[in-house]
Amino acid sequence: MAEVSIASMAPDNLMLFDGVCRFCSTSVRLALSMDTRHVLRFTPLQSPYGQALAAAHGLNPTNPDSFVFFDKGRARVRSDGALALAGRLPAPWSWLIALRLAPRATRDKAYDWLAANRYRLFGKYDSCMVPTPAQAKRFVTDIP
Repeated sequence: MAEVSIASMAPDNLMLFDGVCRFCSTSVRLALSMDTRHVLRFTPLQSPYGQALAAAHGLNPTNPDSFVFFDKGRARVRSDGALALAGRLPAPWSWLIALRLAPRATRDKAYDWLAANRYRLFGKYDSCMVPTPAQAKRFVTDIP
């Protein structure tokens, strides 16, 4: 029997995020409220599943400089990940996908600046956000 890698087990529509970052956690809460179809799933880097996915995709879980969004079987990072996630939201948020027309280098430079400064600008929690009972079913924390 062939061994299945953790990378191949990532579900579609999954956002891997820094659970102690205030900006990241606020982004998750915002995505939860905008995702009226309930298609998005979330996992914090600090969870066992998040740790495994981060390692499989070259993301440093102790000092993450990006997040990963799993979109149609592909791990997307930086501005591509943010835009892929926006594309899964209802209009008008899905219209942000038009920003893909901008050069990736320009988009990623802006993304990298925000990622490098997010703790300084927005702060950091001592522990991961705790989803409400209604939100909890949309979070994946253990390795499937």
